[in-house]
Amino acid sequence: MRQHLGHWFRAALWLVPLLGLCGWVGIAALPSFGVGENAGALCSATASALRTARSGSALLREVRTGPVDTVPGMPPVPDPSNLYSAAASERLEPAAAGVPARVYVPNRRSNNVYVIDPATLAVVDRFPVGASPQHVVPSWDLKTLWVANNGSRRRYGSVTPIDPKTARPGQAIPVDDPYNLYFTPDGHSAIVVAERRKRLDFRDPHTMALQQSIAAPGCSGINHADFSIDGRYAIFTCEFRGGGLVKVDLVNHQVLGYLRLGKRGMPQDIRVSPDGTTFYVADMHADGVYLVDGDRFSQIDFIPTGVGTHGLYPSRDAAKLYVANRGSHSTRGAPHGRGSIAVIDFASRRVDKTWPIPGGGSPDMGNVTADGRQLWLSGRFDNAVYDIDTLTGAVKSIPVGQEPHGLTVWPQPGRYSLGHTGNMR
Repeated sequence: MRQHLGHWFRAALWLVPLLGLCGWVGIAALPSFGVGENAGALCSATASALRTARSGSALLREVRTGPVDTVPGMPPVPDPSNLYSAAASERLEPAAAGVPARVYVPNRRSNNVYVIDPATLAVVDRFPVGASPQHVVPSWDLKTLWVANNGSRRRYGSVTPIDPKTARPGQAIPVDDPYNLYFTPDGHSAIVVAERRKRLDFRDPHTMALQQSIAAPGCSGINHADFSIDGRYAIFTCEFRGGGLVKVDLVNHQVLGYLRLGKRGMPQDIRVSPDGTTFYVADMHADGVYLVDGDRFSQIDFIPTGVGTHGLYPSRDAAKLYVANRGSHSTRGAPHGRGSIAVIDFASRRVDKTWPIPGGGSPDMGNVTADGRQLWLSGRFDNAVYDIDTLTGAVKSIPVGQEPHGLTVWPQPGRYSLGHTGNMR
């Protein structure tokens, strides 16, 4: 007994100061990462030691009980253990019910959108949009699909509205550098992710008139995001200059801090776990998914998934996370790469299975059909899109335009959309 007490006493002598240092690093998170990187290694070692002493599940997973105290105007969270519960199979809202099922594919280099009937796999329409269309984004109220045309280094980009009832585009609206598009959880604002400007532009969700901007100077290549379960903050990925994350206060509209991940990388998509505690971050250079405690804003784990980890999509029952591995570490990859889809089990935080793209491919962005049976992904470097059976992993490929990117499947279940290619809640 004395030996055990002595062991814990000696461990405490070095763990307590390091825990204090980790706390200071978290508070002082700033665009300059020099101190944070050195301290981050120590914090990592501390966390490892603590996981040895205590159960990882007890340390890292906090069970939420009772209703979630959301920001004003945000719809309530029906199930605190599953924030995706309202996006379960076939639970279509009236605004989305009766809309023809279509897959909308923005082709970044041919400046157009292809429209595919998922039942027949036929391309049923195509139309031109603005320069360099990146993503097709469902609006918060589910009534419009927005094509984010970021302009390919031109002074101004645009967003093109699509009426999902007719699958036809409307008049484009000039918008500065719309690489991606999200919506605040209360539906009050669209958040245009101005990637080149290192800035978030809050705009009217219907007219796109500018409301306010937030600069994120420490986030080079700001692009993808997800939101806390209560709507109080969002975490955006920083793709370039070694990668990282930025946490943004959505109540006071200010940057809360930056986080450098385990090693220099290239973060892409990000998704929060069903219980709202953990953010999964795809990293194209690290070939896997980082797990980040959102509230504490600290890295807690890493899951290897495949080459060029890129897109993240929860299954309709919120039990699995589909991970698109693009097959290349380059933004200009070759066709027929080592692309695959890894399936992570949310409960165990492990890869259950991996589905390769037959003959090679480059699965990128997309989403799951309303019934949850198909996962649609763009084949970024193969000028194709993939229809993947979520039971068997069987893949069907359909040719489209040049360099397809953030496609969306519509309609999708859910009460409202937080943006991207269908982050439904």
